[in-house]
Amino acid sequence: MTEALNILLKITIVIFMVGNLMDLGLRVDLKEALRGLRDLRFLSLSVLWAFVLCPALAYGLTLVMPLTPPYAIGLLLLSLAPCAPLLPMMADKARADVNYAASFMLLASVGTVVYMPVMVPLMVKGLTVSAWTVAKPMLLLVLIPLVIGLAIQRRSASTASHMQPFVKKGTGLDTLLMVILIIILYGKGFIGSIGTYAIGTQVLFFAAITAASYALGFGMPRSQKSVISLGICTRNCGAALAPLFVAKGVDQDATVMVTLGIPMMMISSLIAARVFAAMSQRTGQPMDAKIAIGR
Repeated sequence: MTEALNILLKITIVIFMVGNLMDLGLRVDLKEALRGLRDLRFLSLSVLWAFVLCPALAYGLTLVMPLTPPYAIGLLLLSLAPCAPLLPMMADKARADVNYAASFMLLASVGTVVYMPVMVPLMVKGLTVSAWTVAKPMLLLVLIPLVIGLAIQRRSASTASHMQPFVKKGTGLDTLLMVILIIILYGKGFIGSIGTYAIGTQVLFFAAITAASYALGFGMPRSQKSVISLGICTRNCGAALAPLFVAKGVDQDATVMVTLGIPMMMISSLIAARVFAAMSQRTGQPMDAKIAIGR
């Protein structure tokens, strides 16, 4: 029974990743999204936080916190996979620049495909997996669905607008099933992590990357700093789980640590979005137009 549920969970994760990336491609106005990537300050800080400082912080935490090796593996994988599909929703709640949210999602999606296959074998000790083994699910589950969605949107915006609601609803139902399966399969693991340093380390990790990525915005507008902070504090847990599913002899606690990141990132991003929205309201900053990502 457990084996069947594990297979079903893997299927739901595949659908979750493919559906969310295709949904992004169908909604994004590529020209507007690329405009944000031509902003050198935004681009450089996004790359720095997503692919350098965030993994460095996670690595530092594995050295100073008494985590067991499987929990350390899970934390490192989370740190290598920035930006969850819920970023546009959180950016909207935070009164952030939605165009730049689209830019960040494109950067994170393409960057993850290139970055994780290189860094997982280098950083994640105890996980026997080659660069190509990691690259294959990244290409199939991240890059190809995104490219297909972008191609449809670019060729026919009306076709994309008709397809997108069905893709979104199907992915939403799949997400609900995925969460239920995670609770069934790893609920005991979540309970077992109480009393270890796993939960406390994740709280430190998410609090630090959220606050620091915003505070060190170096003169960027508040609406753009909010995008980077929310993009960094949300994690692509599907991408983080992918290496665990293709590697051999993985301790279940590593998977528990990654899946624990799902409620952690939702809580931290909701809190951050509320704080950013309140700050924006106090300064009288108008909500940015929803151009790059359709609603």
